[in-house]
Amino acid sequence: MQAVILDVDGTLVLSNDAHAQSWVDAFEDFGYHIAFEKVRPLIGMGGDQVIPRMVPGLNKEEGDGKKVSERRKELIIQKYGPKLQATPGARQLIQRMKQQGLKLVIASSATSQELEILLKVAKVDDLLDEATTSSDAEASKPEPDIVEAALSKLEVQPNEVVMLGDTPYDVQAASAAGIGMIAVRCGGFEDAQLEGVLEIYDDPADLLAHYDESLLSKK
Repeated sequence: MQAVILDVDGTLVLSNDAHAQSWVDAFEDFGYHIAFEKVRPLIGMGGDQVIPRMVPGLNKEEGDGKKVSERRKELIIQKYGPKLQATPGARQLIQRMKQQGLKLVIASSATSQELEILLKVAKVDDLLDEATTSSDAEASKPEPDIVEAALSKLEVQPNEVVMLGDTPYDVQAASAAGIGMIAVRCGGFEDAQLEGVLEIYDDPADLLAHYDESLLSKK
């Protein structure tokens, strides 16, 4: 194991519910009534994937879809971002991986502005500086573009890297990129939805507690 590709939302920050609510609020602002329960299972996908699934005919690039996307971003940055909390053990796990000499890179469907806020919430903004965001990929998760972009930054082979994530869309993106994944449950998805992962833990603190038995220690 030489490197770890890191998801952020739901993995390092308890933000998945906030993202779902921001979509609900943003759609509502433009006259579209979307239930929280409808959008919550899609969190982990980027806006290019979420918008047409919620309102067929809309897309992120134009018209109301673009307006909804921009409004959602505003809500995360201005309203919900300041209230977010790190997942248990997020900073300590990153520190442990860095001490071991693992290369770390973020692969997130968030925008660079959102990512800046999220890393501060997770208290890892001083530890992580290599990232791929929504602007680095044509399509967001579950497509593999962002993970592949992260892999190219690492300059390691797929069998020397693992992804740490929390959603079925992380699993799909990692798999399509030929990378194994360690999952955490703190994103709110059931184990059955995370089928195919190599290991699964409650949260970063749980992974840290079992670090010496995990794949991460196999350097």
